[in-house]
Amino acid sequence: MTSTWSRVARLDVGAVVQEVAERTGVLLEVKGLCSGGEVGAAYVGWDDGRRSVLKWRPGTDLKDYQAGPLAVSEAARLAGLPVPRTELAVELESAIATVQELLPGAPIATLDENLLGQALDLSQSLRGLLSGESEVPSLDLYLTVDGPGFCLHGPLRSHNPRTARLDDWITAVGTAHPGPLAGDDAVHVDFHPGNLLTLDGKLTGIIDWDGAGRGDHRLDLVTLRFGLHGAPQDPAVIAQLDTILNDLPPDVLRPLWAHMSLRMTDWAIRHFTPADVDHWLTLAESRLH
Repeated sequence: MTSTWSRVARLDVGAVVQEVAERTGVLLEVKGLCSGGEVGAAYVGWDDGRRSVLKWRPGTDLKDYQAGPLAVSEAARLAGLPVPRTELAVELESAIATVQELLPGAPIATLDENLLGQALDLSQSLRGLLSGESEVPSLDLYLTVDGPGFCLHGPLRSHNPRTARLDDWITAVGTAHPGPLAGDDAVHVDFHPGNLLTLDGKLTGIIDWDGAGRGDHRLDLVTLRFGLHGAPQDPAVIAQLDTILNDLPPDVLRPLWAHMSLRMTDWAIRHFTPADVDHWLTLAESRLH
């Protein structure tokens, strides 16, 4: 049975494909929705039979996207990482649309030690990757100010005393470590198993670079740790990643952990259940020191 969200997404993707054709002359055929009906991405076909992924981002400026996320993903791709090539980027009426190479593999369901090792190697490959890309902006962790639609402090301050205490800690960390995030590493920002593709035990792709920017690649390790908290995982893998985080200097780990604590707790407050809020709070509070 087609869900309401899937019907809405099909209407949206049809309108996007039509507008792309009007603006560029490129005719794409919709082949289906990505991620089981997720709004914002669809499989499309070219007239030569190739299949790609069409994505659209409302409220995004094409020039900002090209100078930021697209420049970062291209730097990673040209360095030999398994990153999809962006085949088309076009500004629409109220969004941008991109068409990206379809990589082999499927998102990781459970991260095992073999795949964790490969993910860590890929993360290491992002170090210093933007040292020659001076126009790529540095990332903001939003520890003392609200982010653009995410990392909002107000929901934490008003939800309950526990989330308010977390926000007090986040703000204090931000005051001690003012942004933007230092470093010339390429940072994916959404480095979790759902954005890592695998086939026959090998990582075949890193997808969804829409928030990527310049900074410290170790943010991706913290993001991965939060990503592992989202679904049942191998305890040995979690322990291995925790050991890596334990070895980071406190001045490095604290602002990165504060960012992800804010990001996930705020999102849960505004979009999910009280149980989900408690779920993320439990992880966030594990390193409040």
